Parts: sequence; structure tokens; C-alpha cells
Amino acid sequence: MKLRLTFFLLGLALGAGLGSVPAQAQEVPEPPSETQVQIDQTQAQINKLKREIEELQRQLTGTTQQKQTLQTVIKEIDLQVQKLQKNISLTNTQIGQKDREILNLSGDITTTGGQIAQAQQGVAATLRELREVDQESLAAVLLSTETLSSFFDRAVELGSIRSSLQNKIEDLSSLKTDLQDTKSAAERKRQELSALKSRLSSERGSLTATRNAQDDLLEETKNKESNYQELIQQKQAEEAAFESELVRLAAGLAAADTTTAPAPSHGLLHWPLDTIYVTQLFGKTSASGRLYTSGTHNGVDFRTKLEAYPTGIGMPVRAALSGTVQEINLGAVKYCQYGKWVLVKHNNGLTTLYAHLSSVAVSKGERVSTGQTVGYSGDTGYATGPHLHLGLYVSSAVTFKQYTCNSGKTAYIPIAPLNAYLDPMAYLPAL
Repeated sequence: MKLRLTFFLLGLALGAGLGSVPAQAQEVPEPPSETQVQIDQTQAQINKLKREIEELQRQLTGTTQQKQTLQTVIKEIDLQVQKLQKNISLTNTQIGQKDREILNLSGDITTTGGQIAQAQQGVAATLRELREVDQESLAAVLLSTETLSSFFDRAVELGSIRSSLQNKIEDLSSLKTDLQDTKSAAERKRQELSALKSRLSSERGSLTATRNAQDDLLEETKNKESNYQELIQQKQAEEAAFESELVRLAAGLAAADTTTAPAPSHGLLHWPLDTIYVTQLFGKTSASGRLYTSGTHNGVDFRTKLEAYPTGIGMPVRAALSGTVQEINLGAVKYCQYGKWVLVKHNNGLTTLYAHLSSVAVSKGERVSTGQTVGYSGDTGYATGPHLHLGLYVSSAVTFKQYTCNSGKTAYIPIAPLNAYLDPMAYLPAL
């Protein structure tokens, strides 16, 4: 009966302690590629920009602790502009770095793919060689060798082939793992690149909004402190008048059918800002009685003067849910009503209002997605300081009225029956 030659010879080889793989010489690391050198240089630029941004932030923190006068406000805005410019430079540099990293990884993927093809060919060749040996009978091998020594040489040869096959299979497995890891790393870099490009767009919008706010303030005050204080007083007077008139108008409307709106559920809406600090809640609170002649507040206010935006101007304001921009106001009447605002109608029976914006980033009729920037924070309208007013309505009850401001000019405002104003905090994520 024929024996399988492969197993016989392998047994001889292994029994004699043969087939071991000689230790490989330590590989000398290759010098970094040109792309890697560029990545290292870019990282140095990024670190420098981050230090400069930290210094501007330190100056801004010092300025915001001073008494708020026209000159300190102008200085704050100027520092904010410089910081945003540095942020844009940083983001642009990081985008360039991600591009190079992806290029580097793409090269690695191509190289590893070629190595896998070569390894597969090597495995196939070794398998063919083993198959040829395996087809010979033990008797044929013994008769074909002149001496027993030659027979053992053949056993050693087969052991070496077997060891080579094992090494090639391990190499192939390692290369496939490396390829998958590299592809996963490249995909993460692409996602990071997409996020950076989105951030760059927001930063550019913030810069434009901040510059425009600075220009508007200088124009309105003629760079005089007395004019600045008068502006604040005008806004305070307009706030009291507007809140009172809004309640009167809403009370005159017939009660709305609120069954078309979803029941309160935390997380149904998303936060409209990246950093959340609530300054005024909805409804009757101790603060609402003190701040509003109506004794109630028809939305939720969020602070926008935070570390990232010390002036409170230019912070991206995001849609709390996907929907359609029902109406916008570009602030044609200064100091009056909600200033610049965006109204978004959602598909679930809710409508959200984003008010006191420094600039609007969407158009009427535009479809927006959850988290999309709809505008940038500011202090337009009756707001005496930068903040975001978020209003929430039953969509079916929203109408529009012409409101007459203290100045005698009229402005278009959204309005609804009192019971159609909803508490945003009941639909936002739980704090």
C-alpha cells in the first residue's frame, strides 16, 4: 500500500529537528517619505497656531472681566475677529494635514495590495510544489535516490518547503490584517476631514457675522459711549413694550388645537448650540416676573458669551430638528422685536424660532437638517446682550402679524394663541 510521501518525509524532517526557520536579520527602518515629512512640518504649524489662539483667548478673558463699555465691547469683538481668523488658519492647516495623511495611507494601501498579490502567488507556487511531491509513492522515491543520505536530503527539502509555506501563509494573513487596519484608518481620516470642512464653513460664517456686528455697532453709536448707553436703554424699553404687546395679541387669538403636536418627550429636539447654558426658562418664573411686564417668558434663552465665543456673537446656531425654513427676518427694524430670526417648521407638528441672531445663514423655503447652521448668535432686536432665544410652537397655530415698534416702524413677527406656545425644555434632551 502506498504511503503519503509528504507525511512520511515531514515526519523524518521534524524528528530530526529540521525545518526550523533561520532568524532574519534586523530590518533597517526606511527614511520617512516626503509626504510624512510634510505631515510633520504641518503639525509644527498647527502647534504654533494653537499657542497663538490660547494667547488671544487669554486676552479675551481679561477683557470680558472689565466693565462693559463701548470701547471694551469693540476691543472684545476685535480680539474675537483675530481669534476666528487664527481658528480658520488652524482648520485650513489641519485640512491640509488630513489630505496628506489620507494620501499617505492610500499609498500604503496600494503597496500592501501589491504585497498581498505577491504573497498569494508564493503560497500557490509552494502548494503546487508540495502537490507534485505528494503524488510520488514512497517506493518510487526510495528507488530514485542513490543513497539513504540522498533520501534524508529529500526529507530536509520537504521540511523546508513546509516551513516556507507556513511562513508565507502567516505573512499573507498579516498583510491582510494590515490592509484592513489601513483602510479603517483612511476612512476615519476621511470622516475627520469632512468634520473639519464643516467646522471651517461655520468658522467663516462666525467671522463674517462678528465683523458685521462690529461694523453695525460702530455705525449705530458713531463710536461714542453716550450713544452706546442710549442704545441699551432703547432696547430695554422696546423689550418691555414688545413682550406686553405679544401677550395681548396672543390672548386675542382663539385657543389652538394642540393635539396636532407630539406629546412632550426629552430628546425629540436637539440642542441648538454646541455648548448649553440656560439663562431663562419658559413660563412664569421668578426671573420672568422681574424681566418681563407680562410675567411670563414664551421661550428659553441660552447664554452665548462662553469661552469659545467671549463676545457672545458669532456662535453657530443649529436647527433643533430637520424641517423647512418657513420664514426669516433680516432685522430691517433695529432694536425691535426678535431682531434677525429664523422660523423652521418640522414634520412632527412643531415649529422652532431662533431669535436675536447676528446673521441668518438660510433662506425661506430651504430644507434644513438636524444640526445644520441656520444663523449665528447676536444681540439684534430688543436684546440688551448677546443670547439665543429659542421659541417652540404648535405648527398649525402659527400665524404672522405686523408689529409696530416704538420707533413707529412695523416688523413681521410670528404669533400663536397662548396655549400654542410650548416649553422647549420638555422636548430637548434632559439636563
